[in-house]
Amino acid sequence: MGYPSVERRRVLAAAALGRESGVPGPDSGDGEPLRAVVGEVLDVSPHLISIETPSGAQERLVIAPWATAWHGAEVAPADLPVGAMVLMRALRDGRVVERIWADTTRITGTILSIEGRKDLTVELDCGPHRGHRTVIVPYRSSGRLQVRHPKFEPGYLFDAIGVRRDGASLALLPATSQPPYPARSVPPPPPAYKQSRIAGTATWSDTFDEEERGAAYPMLERADTGCALAGVSCASLPYLSVGSLLQVKNVCSDRSANVPVVACGCMAGRFCDRCVECDTSPRGRIAELSPSSYVELGGELVKGCFNAQIGMG
Repeated sequence: MGYPSVERRRVLAAAALGRESGVPGPDSGDGEPLRAVVGEVLDVSPHLISIETPSGAQERLVIAPWATAWHGAEVAPADLPVGAMVLMRALRDGRVVERIWADTTRITGTILSIEGRKDLTVELDCGPHRGHRTVIVPYRSSGRLQVRHPKFEPGYLFDAIGVRRDGASLALLPATSQPPYPARSVPPPPPAYKQSRIAGTATWSDTFDEEERGAAYPMLERADTGCALAGVSCASLPYLSVGSLLQVKNVCSDRSANVPVVACGCMAGRFCDRCVECDTSPRGRIAELSPSSYVELGGELVKGCFNAQIGMG
């Protein structure tokens, strides 16, 4: 979903500003690194999992005794079906798996229409660069979702986590408490002041390429992205360009990484919500990470956010 020549743009921008360009990747001082591994399940047992990666390579990894898995609900890793697309968090140079998410998706956008009486069909506008998306809300999940989304009507924001099944996206868990305002009425940011790091919420999106490391950022120049909805946020964020490097810190796990801005985060900028994972964050989504970047910073896909601080790389 990113823009071409992100690496080149980052290097040129650093040269123009007279500073080091920085190196994408985790902070080496965070202890044993986490590695996100993506692939399709070929075989799985209580102790081993074999996958085929998006590039066609086959990998065989050890499943740690304490490992857990999610496939619409918590399951034993050995019960994952062959053919499921998994994202795994691994230790020890990426060879020992401790957490698995299978066929996991996130559906974020503005509600356009809702149809149905029991199982609901919701059509969303996910922004000009992501288009429209249809999601099924199963009857058994509708109560939980609507408690967190009280304005379940066109014009309001929707954000849920679920699974891909038989070609459809099923929304099972609310990823956030729905903001009380329509998507077009984002509150203005507070007065800005100079600060070395900005606090807020980091989330994830599955609209990145499968193994991509990167972030979507709300405050990008519209001419730079070709996105008419860019430049909106209730957080006091500086304008950046595609190719900039964000220093993202997960306050909950105390892990940091340099993450390149590869896409427009116009939809994330419309959520003036908080993350309450380890404390209550200031309002506003300050970065929307690819699943791999999110997991390598210690994030849990099903929880949907972590309290974050960002600086400029």
